[in-house]
Amino acid sequence: MSKLDELLRELCPDGVKYKKLVDAVSIERGKRVVRSQLSIRGKYPVYQNSLTPLGYHTDYNYNANTTFIIVAGAAGEIGFSDKAFWAADDCFTVVCPENVLNRYIYHLLLNNQNQLASKVRKASIPRLSRSAIENLVIPIPPLDVQREIVRMLDSYTESVVELQRRLTAELTARKTQYSFYREKLLDKTEMKALMVEIANLGKWSGGKTPSMAEKKYWESGTIPWVSSKDVKQPILSDTIDHITNAAVDEASMTVYPAGSVAIVTRSGILRHTFPVTYIPFETTVNQDIKILVTKEGISSRYVSYALQAYGENIRRTTKKQGGTVDSLDFQKVLAYKIPVPPIDVQDRIVNVLDNFEKICSDLNIGLPAEIEARQKQYEYYRDKLLTFAENGNTILSRAEQSRAEQSRAEQSRAEQSRAEQSRAEQSRAEQSRAEH
Repeated sequence: MSKLDELLRELCPDGVKYKKLVDAVSIERGKRVVRSQLSIRGKYPVYQNSLTPLGYHTDYNYNANTTFIIVAGAAGEIGFSDKAFWAADDCFTVVCPENVLNRYIYHLLLNNQNQLASKVRKASIPRLSRSAIENLVIPIPPLDVQREIVRMLDSYTESVVELQRRLTAELTARKTQYSFYREKLLDKTEMKALMVEIANLGKWSGGKTPSMAEKKYWESGTIPWVSSKDVKQPILSDTIDHITNAAVDEASMTVYPAGSVAIVTRSGILRHTFPVTYIPFETTVNQDIKILVTKEGISSRYVSYALQAYGENIRRTTKKQGGTVDSLDFQKVLAYKIPVPPIDVQDRIVNVLDNFEKICSDLNIGLPAEIEARQKQYEYYRDKLLTFAENGNTILSRAEQSRAEQSRAEQSRAEQSRAEQSRAEQSRAEQSRAEH
């Protein structure tokens, strides 16, 4: 029997009492704030219509450890501040009496967030009424029970945050290591290679946009159409938009072969990044993209890595000045030189970098999936912990507790296996580099 079950049996033999939220706590509306009151010297975050602070105030109207509810804009969002803050008039704050823990109310409101969201009035600015909040019926167990529930849920939340921190740190370290090896392997001062103008790597082409007014060019399209919003990963997996065979035939769209390399030459992202991607499937492109089909003796994968390695210097030296949209002087891009070693050396370099790319890609995919799984698990147990039967018992039967412990053990084994696999892949990559 868990400690929580023991407390419920001892303190709530006749069940847990339910109350309207307004009868259990004080619900107060925040105070209006104008932008002129915000200060860069302000110490206290100002919450208005989202969980992101509007700015900072030199004063506060609510103490630390207080729950608040957004009632306009991102209506129905629940926040908790661990330090003093300013709640604006688009927030309701929950002020608890001595027999109610604010952190307990926070978890409870999160558990009822869907119910609150269903009562949000849809308009140009979504709004949640005071009555929808006040009439929410909630369980109010004794203080010791609340403390144990908060301890359990906070502990689980902390484990999710810690997992996210560790996975993010590992991904950042891998990306840093990958960039180091890429730049080291492609360093033109150390490589025995010819310096070749980008223009001479193969055939460069541009694209265009089929008429958006012609539905037959877009509806149920299956042919990838690359635009700047797609070029965010070193290897493209798919495009957001697709066109039809009718667009290819009637709008004279060119379909480029698998294994092409695309760069963005016109987009706001060029203010800080030079987007490059390798495209492992046939595709079409729009007018903001230039695409390369490499000639014999030049690996397109090698070129994509080289353009990534020299991307910042290319962007800085070829970017056009002025203009409403950031763009590159493509003639200057074509004149830029990169090192091109013999094809067998290109292939060995690609093999090393592909290993590192796979490690980073696996982490990139696994991180959000792992966090989402943990978040869903937290929501499941939160619902269970905050759902009381009439006799006062919580949900966690022995079988469910056993499943929870088994799930944690499996997650621990999965994390250990992932770490071992990552170390093995790193070792293979370093061995491949040594052979090179």
